Amino acid sequence: MVCAAAREIKDGELVFVGMRLPLIAFVVAKKTHAPNAIGLFENGVIRSTPARELIYTMADPPNLLGATQCLDMLGVMSLLQSGRVNLGFLGAAEVDRFGNLNSTQVQGPRGMIRLPGSGGACDIASLAHRFVVLLEHKKERLPERVSFLTSPGNGDGGGWRKKVGLPRGGPSAVITTKAVLRFDENGEAYLDSVHPGVEIEDVALNTGWKLRSGNLVQQTQPPSHAELNAIREYDKKGFWTS
Repeated sequence: MVCAAAREIKDGELVFVGMRLPLIAFVVAKKTHAPNAIGLFENGVIRSTPARELIYTMADPPNLLGATQCLDMLGVMSLLQSGRVNLGFLGAAEVDRFGNLNSTQVQGPRGMIRLPGSGGACDIASLAHRFVVLLEHKKERLPERVSFLTSPGNGDGGGWRKKVGLPRGGPSAVITTKAVLRFDENGEAYLDSVHPGVEIEDVALNTGWKLRSGNLVQQTQPPSHAELNAIREYDKKGFWTS
């Protein structure tokens, strides 16, 4: 998942990095194919190099030391509104067939469960040039329709974003524990690749709608030695990646 996410970053791009696996993906991209990518953090930190030490929250001192800029939240989030952010990584409790995200509330076995909410995710999903979602591949987390729309993907299909006044962007990939989904011209997710050791049938059984496949479902490219070394050097004890 980390390596697949890292490959979504292009050289020279401004990227909302976030935490957990996308943080490591940024490190991998910087050390392999995207040395000029710039990392943005919602709390106002901008970095042209990853923090020297593993960080656990955005405000950890190693993330401030050597930063390119330490702004306030408005300073970094305004880059979205001005159209300068190329990519944002997001997590969610649910992602549906059109790439809409729910991080607000879900129905659990004992009733409604309240979640943290949007944070900056709605801004990123609305205004970045594209966004990528990472999550566990389970049927309840990939429903046909999210039970609460926290952050917009492609709404109800092609043309929806333009119709509601979102000038750009939308989901470009959903990277799960089993596969990579991408989106067609109608805004609907399709199966693009399965991770090594995963069968297409397993992906289909764990998706909450009839997932279509691309013309040629390939195997997700396994991690290279350089990618693995970058992960192991940065997350030495496997805090985020074990």
